[in-house]
Amino acid sequence: MIDPGAVAAIFLAAGRSSRFGAADKLLAPIDGMPVALRAAAAIVELAPARRIAVCPDRDGDLATLLASQGFEIVANPDTDLGLSASLRLGIGAAASGPERAALLCLADMPFVRAAHLRTLLARFDPETAPVVASSRDGVPMPPALFARAVFDELSTATGDRGGRALLASAALVPAAAGDLADIDRPSDLSVR
Repeated sequence: MIDPGAVAAIFLAAGRSSRFGAADKLLAPIDGMPVALRAAAAIVELAPARRIAVCPDRDGDLATLLASQGFEIVANPDTDLGLSASLRLGIGAAASGPERAALLCLADMPFVRAAHLRTLLARFDPETAPVVASSRDGVPMPPALFARAVFDELSTATGDRGGRALLASAALVPAAAGDLADIDRPSDLSVR
C-alpha cells in the first residue's frame, strides 16, 4: 500500500480526439460539466502529493480549467506523436519530485471513481506489485500506478502504446462495470 501523499498523479489530456470530430471532447459536457473536469474529480478527491496535467498547451481553455483544480500544466505541442509523448512528459515532470509512484489517469475516462484509485494504491507494493493496473474483463488498462523504479522504462515508450508493455505484468484491480468507459465519440456522452 502507498499513501496518496507519496504519489504524483499524471492526467493525460493532450490526445487528438480524431474520432470525436471537430469539437474538443474533453470540454464537451457530461452530467453538466466538461468531460476532463469530471475525470479530474477523482484525482482531486484522492488528494495525491502532486497533480500533473499534460495538455496541448499551457494557456488554452483545458489547461486553464485544470490549473484551477490545482494541476501543474505540462504542454505537449506534439500531440500527433501519440500517447507515449504525453506519457514521457508526464513521467518527466513526476520524476523531478520526490514521490515514490505515479498514478496515470486519462482525461477521457470520466466515470473512474476515487474509491477505485484508492484500491489501486492499496494493492501497490514497490517490490511485489510495482505496477498496478485497472482491469476490464481481465484486460489491463489505465488508471494505473507505477513505482519510481519503472519511470525510466516509461520514459522510453513510443507511439500510441504508452506503458502497455509494463501493464502486461501488472497486478490487476477490477473496476465496476462502466467505470472504465472512455469517451471517443459524441454518442459516448449519453451512454453509461
